[in-house]
Amino acid sequence: MGTGQEQVKRELLLDGLDCANCALKIENGVSKIKGINECSVNFVTKTLSMYTTSDMDEQVVEEVRRKVLRLEPHIRISEKGSGSHAHTDVSQAAGTHKHQHQSHAHSHEHSHGHDHSHTHNHAEGSDAHAGHSHEHGAGQTKTLLARLATGSVLLAAAIWSPLDGWAQLALYVVAYLIAGGDIVLQAFKNIIRGQVFDEYFLMTVATLGAFSIGEYPEGVAVMLFYQLGELFQGMAVNRSRKSIQSLMDIRPDYANVLTGAGEETRRVSPEEVRIGDRIVVKAGERVPLDGIVKAGRSMVDTSALTGESVPRELEPGSDVLSGFVNKNGMLTIEVTKTFGESTVSKILDMVQNASSRKAKTEHFISKFARYYTPVVVILAALIAFVPPLLLSGATFADWIYRALVFLVISCPCALVVSIPLGFFGGIGAASRNGILVKGSNYLEALNDVKVVVFDKTGTLTKGVFKVTSVHPEGTRTEEELMKLAVIAEANSNHPIAESIRSAWAKDIPSQGVDGYDEIAGHGIKVNVNGQEVLAGNAKLMDQAGIMYTKPQTVGTVVHIAEDGQYVGHLIIADEVKEDAASAIEALKQLGIHKTVMLTGDAKAVGEAVARQLGVDEVHAELLPQDKVERLEQLEQNKLPKEKMIFVGDGINDTPVLARADVGVAMGGLGSDAAIEAADVVIMTDEPSRIASAIRIAKRTRRIVWQNIGFALGVKAIFLLLGVFGIATMWEAVFSDVGVTVLAVLNAMRVLRIKDV
Repeated sequence: MGTGQEQVKRELLLDGLDCANCALKIENGVSKIKGINECSVNFVTKTLSMYTTSDMDEQVVEEVRRKVLRLEPHIRISEKGSGSHAHTDVSQAAGTHKHQHQSHAHSHEHSHGHDHSHTHNHAEGSDAHAGHSHEHGAGQTKTLLARLATGSVLLAAAIWSPLDGWAQLALYVVAYLIAGGDIVLQAFKNIIRGQVFDEYFLMTVATLGAFSIGEYPEGVAVMLFYQLGELFQGMAVNRSRKSIQSLMDIRPDYANVLTGAGEETRRVSPEEVRIGDRIVVKAGERVPLDGIVKAGRSMVDTSALTGESVPRELEPGSDVLSGFVNKNGMLTIEVTKTFGESTVSKILDMVQNASSRKAKTEHFISKFARYYTPVVVILAALIAFVPPLLLSGATFADWIYRALVFLVISCPCALVVSIPLGFFGGIGAASRNGILVKGSNYLEALNDVKVVVFDKTGTLTKGVFKVTSVHPEGTRTEEELMKLAVIAEANSNHPIAESIRSAWAKDIPSQGVDGYDEIAGHGIKVNVNGQEVLAGNAKLMDQAGIMYTKPQTVGTVVHIAEDGQYVGHLIIADEVKEDAASAIEALKQLGIHKTVMLTGDAKAVGEAVARQLGVDEVHAELLPQDKVERLEQLEQNKLPKEKMIFVGDGINDTPVLARADVGVAMGGLGSDAAIEAADVVIMTDEPSRIASAIRIAKRTRRIVWQNIGFALGVKAIFLLLGVFGIATMWEAVFSDVGVTVLAVLNAMRVLRIKDV
């Protein structure tokens, strides 16, 4: 981001931003302001994110506000703060979707009605452009339909009535003004503000041009058809926006806080609840804040956070996260995090901010749209005036008409709206599958991944030690050996001691046990009924001069000796995750060239796990800084266009996650370190979701490129037909509005991806 000074991130909510072209215009304008290092506008969530240098922060933000209002005067700007405003955007729009009559987000710069999803008082929606097709509360849609119907009747009357001359022209003019007067007005306002090349301008020039060459019916009919197309297009985009928001419908509306006396509760906003407060969550309610269950048992639906369809059971002592839905019982929960720090709040922030990191495809389309429209206007002018001057028999009226058709066809709306929608939908679909992607650039990067590097413990294995085998020697039974081990390890806090105790289902004997002594780095010495029992590693046996058996299997070995005699050993190993082998297999099927495992564990253990899972390469006994070195070596051995992802559990892997092209963290539920460090967070801790993320990324890119190819292809055909005089303005309007509607509907297919 450039300047060596401290960066300050600021976010503004742009209430009333309801089109992708307006978003693009604001983004281009704001990014030119001095002091703005990076700027991005997301029209789906109506958020402007920008990075400024700290010493000029306030003046810059004030200038940004002025710039936005100069470009789009109807927009209401508010700062995205830390309190209740912090999540007003998707989260509020989603969390209160029963209030939503959102105006339509669509692709053009002709969508200037206010969006009332934040204010919820739709009655006050009279905007400067009231009744224009792009503010589709129920009232505005009716007004627009009434205008279209009146315009159509007047057009029919003008065509078929016996009137002629001025009277007939007057009917056409009235019909035209009723159908599209607001568009003409907006075009002139924009020209005064210095914004010439936009959709309003193109439609105004085309329809007034039709009037100027005597094509009155066509001028009116094209404006009517255009407005109708806009209505459908607005509805399609709004449906898409709501689908994305419903995926994010995890923001709780309220919390029931237990008051001092008895069982009385008070309903408050989640932001008002403090750490240590107790809240009650009834059946059917959403858990509003992270905490620990203090009373009650229940099944909870975690699918909104993890994509898991199987409910999980909670009991006193269980951790519970905001966003879970309580299915049956009543739970009393002690709050451990404020709302701003809670899981649901972090997820909403991540998904909303994802669009500020744009994919290369989106940057390409932004640049393309910036140069495309002026070029088209120049070409149209050449088409209008050059052929009549050079070709004998060519009339100005005919070639001006062709130029006007060319202008209408040329709008880049389908691209400008459907591509951000496609990527945002892909991020939404991933989150529904328990995969949080922090930006469309990372979603696009997943398409080119050829090397996947895994950490071992906690990523491919569970990070939980278990007794996997018991090997008694001499006359001892397995149970006797286990009993001695359990007695020896009864008072130790070491993870290995815990795994031995958890493998013993019975009560731990304590009679006749004394003289407990833990020898650091070796093991434990204890007296049982007067006999000295040793439990520990090979070093402990060597120190005591006891001959022991070297095990054949891989794992941590605990040798046991009683009264100077070796009696056997236990093997303790970290369990491999159930889906780890299938995850490696799925990645290979997706065309991943190499899978690598990095671990700090012993070489024999690492190699055994790699063999079991089918990992191509393993590097063991590494410290965290060694992992970064290994990653850099792997980076040098791959082609420049190939991407590498590192998958870790996010706690000790932060430097490696940051170094990889895409860092993927096994976030588990609520691991803060993972959510901070990684570019992609797997909420379920399942390695198989990495393949799901890559599949979703591939499908998203396929749909985005389908839209690019389809939009440009149809436009190219119609532009040629227009130049040769075959396409009329009717076809021109279809090729603009129709293509956009189809592209938006295609982009919505991304949301239906369910890949578990």
